[in-house]
Amino acid sequence: MKVIPASFLVFAMMSATVWATDLSKYRNFQLGTDLPTIARQMGVSPVQAKAIHRRPALIQELEWRPQSLGSASRTESAQDVVFRFYEGELFRIAINYDRYETEGLTADDFIEAISVTYGIAEKPVALANAGQAGYGDREEIVARWQDSQYCFDLIRSSYGPGFRLIGILKRLEAPAQAAILEAARLDDKEAPQREADRMARQDLTERANLEKARLLNKPRFRP
Repeated sequence: MKVIPASFLVFAMMSATVWATDLSKYRNFQLGTDLPTIARQMGVSPVQAKAIHRRPALIQELEWRPQSLGSASRTESAQDVVFRFYEGELFRIAINYDRYETEGLTADDFIEAISVTYGIAEKPVALANAGQAGYGDREEIVARWQDSQYCFDLIRSSYGPGFRLIGILKRLEAPAQAAILEAARLDDKEAPQREADRMARQDLTERANLEKARLLNKPRFRP
């Protein structure tokens, strides 16, 4: 039986550590972190978070523009980064790349650069459809980096074309998407009543304004 030297085993363990990738982060932002901590990292107040949906679960967003925090002479490829929270926990990071700073770059160029951080990419055999982005724009997943807990997708838009990178905390993806779909269903269901309430409030406001004008003008009226 061949004996493997202990020094070789130590080297192998060190190599595995060196080559291990961390898919839980984008830069210094950790998926699963609470909203106040992310806001503090961005240098903003948590109250600046925008509520996308309030029921059946609270879905919030914070937008970060890296250019505003760096040197004016520093090149920044990310135009903006949108952090999305499910019940106060970061579950999605969407990085939209600046079109001018990335002009001419191919999908392979993006994959090569991102793989330095996240390891070897998975390429779909056929380009995976990421959905409709609006105004006829189509999106497709051109590469994926994932483990059992996290996933990053490189998405190419047909408009431009442009690229963006989306990171997901897998354990919260399903409940968050379910909450978003349910919120949309409730909004659609309640839309007629909301419109009726809006019209009623508008009518009350108009009546109040007319009554105020009447009280002002009646004593001054001369036939």
